[in-house]
Amino acid sequence: MPPPEFHPFPLAAADLCVKCGLCLPHCPTYQQAGHEADSPRGRIMLMQGLATGRIVPSSSLERHLDGCLGCRACERVCPASVPYGELIDAGRAQLAAVRPARLRLTHLLSAVLSRRPPRRLLATLLWLYAASGVQGFLRRFHLLGHGQFARLESTMPRIERLRAPRAPTVARPRGSVGVFIGCIGDIAERAVADDLAQLLADCGYAADFVAAQTCCGAIDQHAGRPAMAEQLAARNIAAFSPRDQPILPLATGCAATLLDYPRLAADGGKAFAKRLRDPVAFLLEHGEPLRFKPTRLKVAIHEPCTQRNVIRRGDALRTLLARIPELEIVELDATSACCGAAGSHFISHPEQADALLAPKLAAAARLQPDVIVSSNIGCSLHLAAGLRRAGEQAGTSPELLHPLRLLARCRA
Repeated sequence: MPPPEFHPFPLAAADLCVKCGLCLPHCPTYQQAGHEADSPRGRIMLMQGLATGRIVPSSSLERHLDGCLGCRACERVCPASVPYGELIDAGRAQLAAVRPARLRLTHLLSAVLSRRPPRRLLATLLWLYAASGVQGFLRRFHLLGHGQFARLESTMPRIERLRAPRAPTVARPRGSVGVFIGCIGDIAERAVADDLAQLLADCGYAADFVAAQTCCGAIDQHAGRPAMAEQLAARNIAAFSPRDQPILPLATGCAATLLDYPRLAADGGKAFAKRLRDPVAFLLEHGEPLRFKPTRLKVAIHEPCTQRNVIRRGDALRTLLARIPELEIVELDATSACCGAAGSHFISHPEQADALLAPKLAAAARLQPDVIVSSNIGCSLHLAAGLRRAGEQAGTSPELLHPLRLLARCRA
């Protein structure tokens, strides 16, 4: 009898891949390693072999599948429309079902972030850690070492004291909008939720911070634990289902997983996904009343992989920012390559992640922007940590903001 986490591998979807190789120039890990097993078609062959019994589970196989960033750049260029994101999730799940269980960073993150009480406790402890001066002392004298814990701590953003999001009162609202904050956003980007609520109020919409929402499930989905991801999907669908309103996710990483709910949840997943809207695109489409003051800043746009390859509404941000007088807009990286964050990948695979981040940091040093905007929390943490390390040597670094924060600052 298959183990509880067993899910059949979608061989028919994998067979869509004709191994043409058009994805190879767009795959960050293949470009780094030059190894066929670290390419999309190579990983698909490995997963097909595992599913059919021609390849036995091994640490080498796990290393190749774990090394995938899940950027889905291959999907964007694939002429056969191979659903690679679905395949890599399913491949990791089938491997996890037959490999001995071992405690991993993703298990700890999921256990803490997917439940409100431990998440709130973590947020309070992180706030005390920074506010007490302990963080500054340990960093100043490099007392944290160089292990995975030190790596995780180096990405920690400024944590504000825990509080409920603030939604301005809208006298005669045009409608209400559900806001999906996300588990990391609940800790590190509460001010972004406030800013979105204010921008929505300017447009005549009331923000609804649905109290029962939880983690989107991305951590478990991409770590080969589909059963847990499905449970979280069901909880979110139930939380938002009483309201017939658009749902705006703050982070593009969450949005990409929420768009997968038709696959994760047969009951209500498709209807839920149809309600999802990119928040900046929503403001652009409904923001006739929005007015911005002249703002002399040089802003570099970092477009996360989830925005570019899954949501595909990056044009909305550029259009809305162009409405801010005197704002100079540049692209942080014209190649649109992955920054290496990839969920928890930048913590578990630091050397690979830093190599992918290096061109972004070089571009920031060359362009000298005042602000870098990024709409995904993982990318923001990875970029901010890299900028902080670079700033320790250069003496200064640009501010990193969610685009909604910048838009709110520039309100007239």
